[in-house]
Amino acid sequence: MEDAARCFAEGGAIEALLDARKAGKLRFIGFTGHKDPAMHRAMLEAGFKRGFTFDTVQMPLNVMDPHFRSFEKEVLPVLVEHRIGVLGMKSMGDGILLKSKVASPQECLRYALSLPTSVVITGCESTDILKQAIDVGTHFQPLTAEQKDALLARTAPMGRAGEYELFKTSDRFDGTAKNPKWLESAKL
Repeated sequence: MEDAARCFAEGGAIEALLDARKAGKLRFIGFTGHKDPAMHRAMLEAGFKRGFTFDTVQMPLNVMDPHFRSFEKEVLPVLVEHRIGVLGMKSMGDGILLKSKVASPQECLRYALSLPTSVVITGCESTDILKQAIDVGTHFQPLTAEQKDALLARTAPMGRAGEYELFKTSDRFDGTAKNPKWLESAKL
């Protein structure tokens, strides 16, 4: 939770990114995370308090998310309101969501694509998975309100505890937690 304060502190990451943008080294500034929507809200609020708005934000958006620490409910409306680019990720949660057997890969992709996103990032570890994603994209029709409600009713029992969103509930996907030396320079 201290990331926002660290990033916006004097000499912090935001200062360096703004300098790089001013020098023409980058055009857009965004951030990503998958642990807790409160962290995203803290980062956004820290920026707003300083008159800064991120260009993009990446976060998990999937059929289980609305039931546990929901980025869709807590962060997505803020991004839409402020016209910040939405990068949806973890539509299948590294395949872990599919182990619940309550939603197909196609339903997972279609759900994420039906949200107000700028892009949905999906893994394509094999040719078959790539073809599946292309098929969903090629034939895409947004979910109707009724279809969305039915899908969320089906996923609710499995989604309430975050059991299938290990990126929120474990350190399995936390590179920084496993490599604390990455933050040593930030402590200086």
